[in-house]
Amino acid sequence: MASRRGADELIAGGRVTVNGKPCRDFHFQPAPTDYVKVDGRLVHQRTPVYILLNKPAGFVCTRRDPNTTDTIYDLLPPKLSSLAYVGRLDAQSEGLLVLTNDGDFAQRLTHPRFKVEKEYEVALDRAATADLAQRLLRGVLLDGKRARAKHVQQISPKRFRIVLEQGINRQIRRMLECFGFHAKKLARIRLGNLRLHDLPRGKWRPLSVQEVGVLSSKTASPARTERSRRRGSFKVARRDSSAFARNDDESR
Repeated sequence: MASRRGADELIAGGRVTVNGKPCRDFHFQPAPTDYVKVDGRLVHQRTPVYILLNKPAGFVCTRRDPNTTDTIYDLLPPKLSSLAYVGRLDAQSEGLLVLTNDGDFAQRLTHPRFKVEKEYEVALDRAATADLAQRLLRGVLLDGKRARAKHVQQISPKRFRIVLEQGINRQIRRMLECFGFHAKKLARIRLGNLRLHDLPRGKWRPLSVQEVGVLSSKTASPARTERSRRRGSFKVARRDSSAFARNDDESR
């Protein structure tokens, strides 16, 4: 684009922007997540970045909040502070959280049209009633919409795995509260084909090319989506005592 001296002159003249803001630093080195323009023309395109974070409880999905000192960005290195989170988790929820600078990828994960499944493990404040799973599948009205679970698996009297395709704010907690229950613990354990596996709480890792590719290729035709919805509407899986034992070990 220019020699070193010529680049200094471009910066001094206010003709260089980084991520939409004027650059005044003659020694600035663009990161892979930055995009640089000279006279409005793109000269350095940001490289797509995709990471998976195992969010602990107590951390807020926000960049800045005057009412809290712990945000998810405190768990990341400064070079990743410009990434946007995909589908927030509330402060007391934990588990799988994707962050990226790829807006199209983020939309594909969150837009209702793509029907990307989100699976959660939930611990209740008391033993469930016999009909709770069916009531979660039938759903309730939240914010003027029918909020329902796609699948429900009871793995102990107080522990469930719940799969959603919707993205209503605090959906599982609010649905449970409608039925007189509270979620003592709520963790997202799967998003589409992504799982936490052995990633420790508070740690992150980049997504593999294969993981990004599978998620990026996910589309749902209207016919297939409707058939899947009808099949799954009233499905309750059997209890899995071995899964409950494994989760008890993990919680200790």
